[in-house]
Amino acid sequence: MSWFENAGAMAWVVRTNVAPESPESYYSVAARLARDIPGAFKPDQYWNLENTKAHERTTGPEIWVQTDGQLTHFVASVGTGGTISGVVHFLREKKPDLVVIGADPEGSVLSGDTARPYLTEGVGEDFFPGTYDPATVDRWVRVSDRDAFAMARRITREEGILAGESCGTAMVATLELVRELAATERGNEAVVVTLLPDGGRNYLSKLYNDEWMRANGLLPTTGAVVRIRELLRDRHRDQDIPDLVITRTTDRVGAAIDLLQLYGISQLPVSEQPDGDSLAGIVGSVSEKSLLDRAYRNPDVVERTVGEVMDPPLPLVDATASLDEAFALLSDAAALVAVQGDRPVGVVTKLDFLEFLSHRPRD
Repeated sequence: MSWFENAGAMAWVVRTNVAPESPESYYSVAARLARDIPGAFKPDQYWNLENTKAHERTTGPEIWVQTDGQLTHFVASVGTGGTISGVVHFLREKKPDLVVIGADPEGSVLSGDTARPYLTEGVGEDFFPGTYDPATVDRWVRVSDRDAFAMARRITREEGILAGESCGTAMVATLELVRELAATERGNEAVVVTLLPDGGRNYLSKLYNDEWMRANGLLPTTGAVVRIRELLRDRHRDQDIPDLVITRTTDRVGAAIDLLQLYGISQLPVSEQPDGDSLAGIVGSVSEKSLLDRAYRNPDVVERTVGEVMDPPLPLVDATASLDEAFALLSDAAALVAVQGDRPVGVVTKLDFLEFLSHRPRD
């Protein structure tokens, strides 16, 4: 944790990858600063019920007046829950049968998902705020980062509204609702109100930055429509190299090194089965780098068995997966084992990606 001063204000930089109750979380740090700094005040949007009451006094009545009380459905993305709770507290007094849909990022606990990181900002939580009334939401729609970001950019492109990610989240849920209503007899009578809660100005370096979007797997690349099986088919087309080379746990390390040299490859899956290439038999892997590290420090290692020195198995990727999906896995792995059904069909390395992209015809 650190702090700095800017234009007379003191800003604290805290960790975000900690639990809310951690002393290092921004919730705990804000509470401590409010307690320890003389004259400090913490508005606390998560627990201050004025958050909810403000929308009950203002936003709810505005929606009621502007729709002449004809609305049938209300959709909003949810963060602190103050907006949806306050709006619905007012509207339900006027229209008890109002249907309310909450839009939630994948990875937020509000909709019952398991808490995990996501890129959409401003909505979703890993705890239940005191400003949120669960009774106000009739159903939830979970929205992926990819869909939320794409929809926000679509709103901006097609409607001229510089939308943020939580707007995209709400609109994805709205379109899902509208498609369902269109299939019903009373669909034409529905009046759906969707609240777009933020603007895109604060996200120009992320949401509206193509390079950042591609780097985070949110914008299609040339690899979005190319499948791993195509890379495998084109790889080594003019070379006499098997699609899959496997070493066995009982092989000598020296023999595995010979295989790497023979075929000019850098990774080998390791099978505990004496023959065959069943996926169930894959129990580990060896690489040019790991074997070099071991053999350089102890030349006698070449006489040991592969099973004694192997590394964990390489991550698996389906042969029908896109290059984008595989590329995301390669960020944390040296190579991937491509699988088709219950069989491994090839090993894909970062160099394979480079060779494939460098030789792929340009549009």
